[in-house]
Amino acid sequence: MQPSPKRPTITKAQALLLTPAMVILLLAAIIPLALITVYSFLTPGEYGGIDWTFSTESWVNVVAKRDFFTDEVNWATEHLVVFWRSIKLSFLTAVLTFLFGFPAAYFIATRPPHRRDFWLTLIMLPFWTNMLIRTFAIMQLIRNEGVINTLLVDLRIVSSPIQILYTETAIMLGMTYVYLPLMVLPIYASMERFDFRLVEAGYDLYARPFQIMREIILPIVKPGVVAGSILVFVPCLGDYVITTVLGGGKQLLLGNLIGMQFSALRNWPLGSALSLTLLILVGIAMIFFVRATEKEDGLHG
Repeated sequence: MQPSPKRPTITKAQALLLTPAMVILLLAAIIPLALITVYSFLTPGEYGGIDWTFSTESWVNVVAKRDFFTDEVNWATEHLVVFWRSIKLSFLTAVLTFLFGFPAAYFIATRPPHRRDFWLTLIMLPFWTNMLIRTFAIMQLIRNEGVINTLLVDLRIVSSPIQILYTETAIMLGMTYVYLPLMVLPIYASMERFDFRLVEAGYDLYARPFQIMREIILPIVKPGVVAGSILVFVPCLGDYVITTVLGGGKQLLLGNLIGMQFSALRNWPLGSALSLTLLILVGIAMIFFVRATEKEDGLHG
């Protein structure tokens, strides 16, 4: 019987190199998360902030609300609508970015190696601009007097401008534009190592293009698709800037609801509970994507 391999030990030099990153994680992630967790079990202050009295009322208020006059507990429909809208728009944005991003990644991966950097630069170019500026750029396209509506009216496709701004459609379009590179790059990273001779073999076996896409290309590049879906879905759940500008305060998402609790309503315990709820939703989404990948890998042996 062969002896079990020894676990590698961390030297003092390696520990010193690891220390700055661990300190940053401790100060920027663990301590704030611990404070938010503590705040979520406290009582709102009379004039904002917190009262250091233990209470689970904030967690109850995430999905329920108590009537001021009758003390009756009912579903917090406003919060549930925001939860559903956030999940729905995040999922649809992930689907749209995949539909637009997959062909783009396939196109770049099939270019000659010396030309791929040019196309990748075009994909990453929006990241060189502030997100707020990009969001206002989309706003100029979809507003009633914007480029799209002006073109539709001039071509007599519609008789009057279509109301796109301040709707869920506007938010979804804005998030698709902003987060599209986060879908393209992981798919391209998986597709760059793809052996396209497998596609030629599929055609030699009289496979149809749809069959080749489903049976050959997608299973191999699926890790990139899953990674891109996570990178798009997770920030969409807590997005604040895009929904504020393109939603106009009418279409709230979880990020807006949390920000409202900390700023306008000054209910820190409820804002903390909602923040942890968002964290739980993100964790569930990541587990779902990872489990889906592991299940698919198991089926393909």
